[in-house]
Amino acid sequence: MEPTRETGQGHATDTGPDLRTFPPPRTAVLNAATDDVGRAADGVTPPALPTPTDTEPARPWSPWSVAVLCLTGLILVGALLLHVGMVFLTLAPDNAVSERHEDTIKAYVQPQFRQNWRLFAPNPMQRDDAIGARVRIGDGARTSEWINVTAMDIASIRHSLAPSHVSHNMLRKGWQAYVDSHDDDEEATDGEYSYVIAAYVKRIVLQRIGREWHGEPITAVQIAGRFTRVTPPSWSDEEKPRTTAYRVLPWWNVSDQDYRGL
Repeated sequence: MEPTRETGQGHATDTGPDLRTFPPPRTAVLNAATDDVGRAADGVTPPALPTPTDTEPARPWSPWSVAVLCLTGLILVGALLLHVGMVFLTLAPDNAVSERHEDTIKAYVQPQFRQNWRLFAPNPMQRDDAIGARVRIGDGARTSEWINVTAMDIASIRHSLAPSHVSHNMLRKGWQAYVDSHDDDEEATDGEYSYVIAAYVKRIVLQRIGREWHGEPITAVQIAGRFTRVTPPSWSDEEKPRTTAYRVLPWWNVSDQDYRGL
């Protein structure tokens, strides 16, 4: 009987692999099929394996594609530089550029990109602000109760792991921008910007309330603010606030144009 040797895949004889373990390992096939110089044992040269040079070269980008990408990159870089420049001019000291283009800068920055550094001031805001509204419905003869719009925003923020910037800042900043651009008689003090801010605040409130109230269309809205100073801590020598201030805006008519885009 012929002696056998271990192959790791079963038993094989000296004359070849054991058919019971066929196919043998890949290395065994290659060793059995070719000699040391890469030529088949029967004298036939096996086909060459493909090399990276045999693959089809990558197609070059067309000039139009390159031009579109370059143009898109230039537009994005230009928009970024414009935004940074506008915001910088609102924070920079008075200069010839910001004074000459004041209206354009304000129209771009306010109110979406308004900057507020009050957090880092020595005496930050210590007031509890609440913005409310009431609406007229139907033919205008009926008026709703006051609706706490700020409470609606707080409810959407509470217990949220990722609160929306819209709910957190939009109403508060819009109201502050209105106060800064109108006097105590609700007259505009900052030109066209004052009218833009008034319309902006109205649209924020209407977005929160909706088009209808108790199933009837809203025809007018009145907005008001309630301001109460926060009670100072026990170790402070500040006086405890005694009063709450209110600011009630006039009635504004509501049309379909006020809901455009909401």
